[in-house]
Amino acid sequence: MILPEAIAELVMANRIVAHLKVVDFFGHVTMRHPQNPERYLMSRSRAPGSVSAGDILEFHLDSTPVDSRGMSMYLERPIHGNIYQARPDVMAVCHNHAQGLLPFAVTKTAMRPAIHAAAVIGAEVPVWDIRDEFGETSLLVVNNDMGRSLARCLGQGRAALMRGHGSIVTGKSLKDVVFTAHYLQVNAEVVLRGRILGTVQSLSPEEVKLGAAVHDNPSLLGRAWEQWVVEAGLTGVV
Repeated sequence: MILPEAIAELVMANRIVAHLKVVDFFGHVTMRHPQNPERYLMSRSRAPGSVSAGDILEFHLDSTPVDSRGMSMYLERPIHGNIYQARPDVMAVCHNHAQGLLPFAVTKTAMRPAIHAAAVIGAEVPVWDIRDEFGETSLLVVNNDMGRSLARCLGQGRAALMRGHGSIVTGKSLKDVVFTAHYLQVNAEVVLRGRILGTVQSLSPEEVKLGAAVHDNPSLLGRAWEQWVVEAGLTGVV
């Protein structure tokens, strides 16, 4: 049995990343099952901004459904299942095609944190190129071999870009992954605008370390989440 509270929070996470324009009608947010770490929860194939409690399905870590209930499913489920397999510490995953990130996913320009709220992304975000291992594809991650390759690129990091595609972001909770995905995009936009004025100063290694530690404060994540719930009109919504 899936806890109703977990389903409600996952619905909110999907709606919030849509409100923040981290995702459009593509992309998805998932969470590890709160009672069974060998499973995860994910919406049926639907635009994130329209996800409701009845859309949430349960999956094994090989991304096969426990019971699909006859619903269509996202093709890129292997992104999530393989990250959960490789990273027992990860409790939530967001895959998105945020427009602010795409310039860094189609060039050789490294993504580094330049603002304090983005310290959590680490000193540099790696870029995974599906073509390196799988040749010419649709760029979609549609099987577990691809998912495992992407998880290896992510390593122990918080995020990875996908060449010509988008990004993956991980978190210790749904609140964490939403915050990180949002500020990954904000950081990208700040860097791009900053270059118009001159050389962008990235955070130093120590600033990254100290800034990431601040991010782990539950009250900070809770404050952001509370505001996003209000802004997205989700107060009282399940």
